[in-house]
Amino acid sequence: MERQIVMDSSSSSELVREMMEVIETVGSYTGFRVTQRKECLNLVRRLTLLVPLLEEIKELDYSVSGLGLALNSLLNLKKALLGAKKLLKNCNYGSKIYLAMESEAVMCRFQAVYHKINQALDNIPFDKLGVSIEVKEQVELMRMQLKRAKRRTDTQDMELAMDMIVIFSKKDERNADIAILERLANKLELHTIAELKAEKTAIAKLVKQRGGYNETMHQIVDLLGKFKQIAGIDETVSLDGPISTRTAQTCQSPLVPHEFVCPITLEIMTDPVIVATGQTYERDSIRKWLNSNHRTCPKTGQTLEHLSLAPNFALRNLILQWCEKNNLELPKKDNYASSVNYSAEIMEEISSLVLNLSSSQPNVRRDAIVKIRMLSKENPENRIFIANDGGIPRLVQLLSYPDSNIQEHTVTALLNLSIDETNKRLIAREGAIPAIIEVLQNGTDEARENSAAALFSLSMLDENKVLVGNFNGIPPLVALLKNGTMRGKKDAATALFNLSLNQANKSRAIKAGIIPPLLHLLDDKNLGMIDEALSILLLLASHPEGRNEIGRLSFIETLVEIIKNGTPKNKECAVSVLLELGLNNSSLILAALQFGVYEPLREISISGTNRAQRKANSLLQHMSKCEHIP
Repeated sequence: MERQIVMDSSSSSELVREMMEVIETVGSYTGFRVTQRKECLNLVRRLTLLVPLLEEIKELDYSVSGLGLALNSLLNLKKALLGAKKLLKNCNYGSKIYLAMESEAVMCRFQAVYHKINQALDNIPFDKLGVSIEVKEQVELMRMQLKRAKRRTDTQDMELAMDMIVIFSKKDERNADIAILERLANKLELHTIAELKAEKTAIAKLVKQRGGYNETMHQIVDLLGKFKQIAGIDETVSLDGPISTRTAQTCQSPLVPHEFVCPITLEIMTDPVIVATGQTYERDSIRKWLNSNHRTCPKTGQTLEHLSLAPNFALRNLILQWCEKNNLELPKKDNYASSVNYSAEIMEEISSLVLNLSSSQPNVRRDAIVKIRMLSKENPENRIFIANDGGIPRLVQLLSYPDSNIQEHTVTALLNLSIDETNKRLIAREGAIPAIIEVLQNGTDEARENSAAALFSLSMLDENKVLVGNFNGIPPLVALLKNGTMRGKKDAATALFNLSLNQANKSRAIKAGIIPPLLHLLDDKNLGMIDEALSILLLLASHPEGRNEIGRLSFIETLVEIIKNGTPKNKECAVSVLLELGLNNSSLILAALQFGVYEPLREISISGTNRAQRKANSLLQHMSKCEHIP
C-alpha cells in the first residue's frame, strides 16, 4: 500500500508558491522560436488556467479530508510543470537552427508534458478538497485542450523542412542557392546582427551540452556561417572563442572615437555613408546588409523609408584628420569615387530600362529584358527599384510575346523579382500565373525550368497555391517532373511539394499522374532525388486518393529496399512514408514485414537519424499492437 504523505500548511504553501512561480516565469518568456512558437504560446496560456486552482488550494482548511492524499498529485503536478518550464526555456533560448531540425522531437516532448500534466490532474481529489465548481470547470477545460492537442505539421513547417532538405543535401546543386538561404534565414528569424550573435551563443552552449561536435553540429555551424555571409557579416564562425574577422585593417587603438567606427564591422570607416535614419555606416558593410534583403537600420531597427546612401564627407574628413594626427594610415578604397553616385545612377538606369520594355524596336526591348534579368538577380535593392518603376506589369505582358527567347528572359526576371515578398503579391495580382503556366507548357528547356521555379517562389503565399491549382498549373509541372532536364525535375519537384501542402492540390496532382514519375525517381539512383520524391509521397499519403494510388505491393517493396540500403536521410523519409501508410492500412505493414523490414527497422530505431529513430519506434509499436511481429 502506498504511503500517504502528511501535508501541513507550510509544505502546502511552499509547494503551491513554487508552482505559481514556475507559471509566472514561463509567462515572462518572449522569444519563443518560430518553429515552436504556436505550441509554446498555447502551453503557456493553458498553464495560466491552473492559477485559480492553486490559489484555492493555498487557502484550504488543512483539516479537510483528502488533503494529505492530494500532496502526491501536487508533487507530480510540480514535476510536470518543471518539465514544461525546461521545454519552454529551451524553445525560448535554444538554437533556432537546431530546434528547426529537431522540430518533430520537440513536438514529442510537448506531448509528454501534456500527458504528465493530465496524469497529475487526474489524481487530484477535487470534490474532497472542496474546490469550487468554477475552478473545476476551468481545470476541466484545460485538460480537454491538452487531450485535443495533437501532433501537427503546419504549412510553414513543411516549407521550412523542404528548404532544409535542400540546404543540407551535399548532392543538390541548390544547397548554396542564395534565394533559399534568404528565405530560410527569414523564416528562422536569423537575419539581424543581434539574432545571429544570439544564435552563435546558443549553438556554443548546445555543443558544450552535447560534449563536442558531431555531424549535426557541423551542419548547424556551417548553416550559421552561410546566414552570416548573406547578412553581410564578413566573419569566420568559431564557437571556441571570439569571432575573428577576415578584414586586416582593423584599428586596434582604444583611442579611436566611437563615431569613427562602423556599427556593423566595428572597424574605422574609410567610406562612411548615411542611411535614411541618419545613422552612418561603412559603405561596403551597409550594402551587404541591404543586398541581403534587409529593410531596417542595423543600429536602430527602424524601417528605412528609402535605400539611398548619402556620402558623409564631413565625417570622412574628420577621420582623415584624426588618422594624420595619430600617424595612422587609413586603408585605401580604390572604388570610393566611383561608388558615390551608385544608387542614383542605377535608379536612373532602371527607369530607362523599364520604359524600354514597351519599345517598338525589338532589339531595344530585348536588351532591356536581358539587363533587367541581370539586375534583378544582383541584389534586393534592384528588385524594389524595378517594381517601384512599374516593371512588373510590363514584364507580365511580355510573357505572351511570340518569341521563346523573350519569354525565357522575362520569366527568369520575374523569378528573380519574386524573391521579394511584396513582389510575390504584385506579380500574381498582375495576372502572371496563367502566363507563367503557358511558358511552362510551351517554352524552351530553361524557360520551363525557371517557370517551375517561379511558381514555387510565388506559391510560398497560400493564396497563390490556390491560384496555381485553379489555373491548372499542376499537370504541366507533373509533365516537367516526368520529362524535364535534371534541373527541370528538381524545380518541378520543389514546386509540386509546396503546392501539395494545399489539400485540393494533392487531389489535382494525383489526377495529373504524379505517382508514376515519383516512383521512377525512387528507382533511378543517379538522379539523386529520392528524398524529394519521398517527401512529396509523404504528403500524398495523407490523402485517401494518394493512399489508394501508392499503397501497392511493388511500392512497399521499394520502400523496404530503401529502408535496408538507402542513405540515413533516405531511410528516414522511407520509414515516415511507411508509417503514414501503415497507420491507415495494417495489411501494408504485414506486406512490409514479409519483404523483411523488421530487422532493418530495429536497427534504425537504435542507430538512425533522430527523426528516423522516432518514426521507426512508432512503426514498431504499431506492429506490436497489430500483432504482426513474426
